[in-house]
Amino acid sequence: MRTFEVPTREQVSPEAQGIFDNLKQQVGMVPNLYATIGYSANALSSFLTFQGAQAKGTFNAKEREAVYLAVSQVNGCAYCQAAHTALGKMNGFSEEETIELRQGRSADARLNAIVKLAQDITENRGRASEANVEAFYAQGFDNAALIDLIALVSDKTLANYVHNLTQIAVDFPAAQPVELEAELV
Repeated sequence: MRTFEVPTREQVSPEAQGIFDNLKQQVGMVPNLYATIGYSANALSSFLTFQGAQAKGTFNAKEREAVYLAVSQVNGCAYCQAAHTALGKMNGFSEEETIELRQGRSADARLNAIVKLAQDITENRGRASEANVEAFYAQGFDNAALIDLIALVSDKTLANYVHNLTQIAVDFPAAQPVELEAELV
């Protein structure tokens, strides 16, 4: 299989270089995953714009991190599991809570409904169970929230697929390995 290298600033287009400069200024670094997406300035620009727009949606930062943890676990993305474990902790989750969220569960009823549905959407390619959809609506969510959740799943799936294909180096502390729990029916 082809070996992918994380491109340096000098190896990407001038448009991507500008995005790298902005990222470095905003977050102090260009994460390897973003740099890799930067092989295509169009893809990186689109991805960052899409991500930024999600911050204006239904879910707060902590809830978005919960979704990202659940989706990244289903998609088997070590990079995003590591990154969102770190970001989840920065948003107030404990290590144990990040593991539970990756397993698609939370002691908090609202978060539980969110992550169960995100996990189900991801596992079943958008064909979530009626029970998980109804549990989501029972927490007071509406149709706009459902569409926002699908957008978050889509956002993270793109990142997961980039890493799963390229296998570029993870530049965050590794997340603890966990297995998804088989749900008893």
